[in-house]
Amino acid sequence: MTFPALALNRFGLGARPEDTAPANPQHWLLSQMDAYDPLPMAWKALPRTSELVDVWSKMQRAVRQAPEGQRSGIRENYLREGSRAYQAAVGARVTSALQTSTPFIERLVHFWSNHFAVSVDKLLIVGMAGSFEADAIRPNVLGRFEDLLLAAVRHPAMLLYLDQAQSTGPGSMRGASGRGLNENLAREILELHTLGARSGYTQEDVKEFARALTGWTLPGDGGVGGGTTFRFVQALHEPGTRTILSQAYPDTGEAQARAVIHDLGVAPATALNVARKLVRHFVSDEPPPTLVQRLAETFALTGGDLASVYRELIASQQAWHPTATKFKSPWDWSISSLRALGRRTVAPMQATNWMAQLGQPVWRPGSPAGYGDTAATWAAPDALMRRVEIAQRLAQQSEGAADARTLAPHVLPGDLSENTAHAIARAESGSTALALLFVSPEFLRR
Repeated sequence: MTFPALALNRFGLGARPEDTAPANPQHWLLSQMDAYDPLPMAWKALPRTSELVDVWSKMQRAVRQAPEGQRSGIRENYLREGSRAYQAAVGARVTSALQTSTPFIERLVHFWSNHFAVSVDKLLIVGMAGSFEADAIRPNVLGRFEDLLLAAVRHPAMLLYLDQAQSTGPGSMRGASGRGLNENLAREILELHTLGARSGYTQEDVKEFARALTGWTLPGDGGVGGGTTFRFVQALHEPGTRTILSQAYPDTGEAQARAVIHDLGVAPATALNVARKLVRHFVSDEPPPTLVQRLAETFALTGGDLASVYRELIASQQAWHPTATKFKSPWDWSISSLRALGRRTVAPMQATNWMAQLGQPVWRPGSPAGYGDTAATWAAPDALMRRVEIAQRLAQQSEGAADARTLAPHVLPGDLSENTAHAIARAESGSTALALLFVSPEFLRR
């Protein structure tokens, strides 16, 4: 692959027919940090998190006040409206990816949304998954990791998904009547979001952190229309000093868990975990240790300034290795195929169905660990067959609108092999040629 091809495909989301290969690929990527729009037009029409929390609060109050026989109907209506909000948000995500002029930053949004994964398998959050990406991830993707972490774990979708909203300290004022201590959020922050698995924390650290987090919840149903998305309830908070990773944290209410999150956000193990995941995503399934260390050092020196970490990644020679080793996920492949065809929108229901068929439904990874980021996750024979089916369908829809013979060298500049070019040239129809392009070895990787 040439440097322009790497910039467009490995760091970006794939070339569009109107795109010009950047003369200075590194400068092109860096310039996107200044041009990035945290809330592009596709997202502006959707309700913000505060509005969705108001809807949730009204539902909670209505269920509590309704006779027993009417409660399931209220919940079903809430889930039905949530499903519509989910579809609209999927549409916004796809549209944003197809139209963006800052595809490198858009890719980073998708990366971090998967790092801090929520899943609509938890039906209660189905209407909030899009707002999680819009309001927690998008505004913080170029800032400090600590701010991104705090925004993600305090978002209502995360608080509900990991059952933090009802976690009650056993020794709190509501301890006897509450639902008890829940360790989910504390565990995932330690294992997935910050330090990483097998980084030295213990089960007692998880419990202590869970106690510190008690009281972190959603606005109450009496505050409808208040515009808030997070609330600390002292009556749910477990009193006392907490000791986590040998560090004592005095009982300062909400600030106790925030102090823990601050220390986790700048910990050396967090720097390594974040660096490793970024290098795995952009460079190789087996991250080169020297590059991981270099990014971790930049993370540590800057206090977790993500833009500085990205600059170090872009500046490294290892990130520009000409061999396309990263196998595209279904999301990457779908977006790059649509961009290659010059598509600017896709019907939300169609996009949702495609991603489900390809095995990567949007915001539904099935676990807090998110989707896998290696070829082993996506390159199974049955998964490839589903891509062939989608490629044929997409090509048939686009027949006559694009010529694969002229499109191929444009979307794969410097990377089109003789075998693929020959197969495209000999295809029996225009749609077959397009389908062959989209499932070619070059196009399946970035």
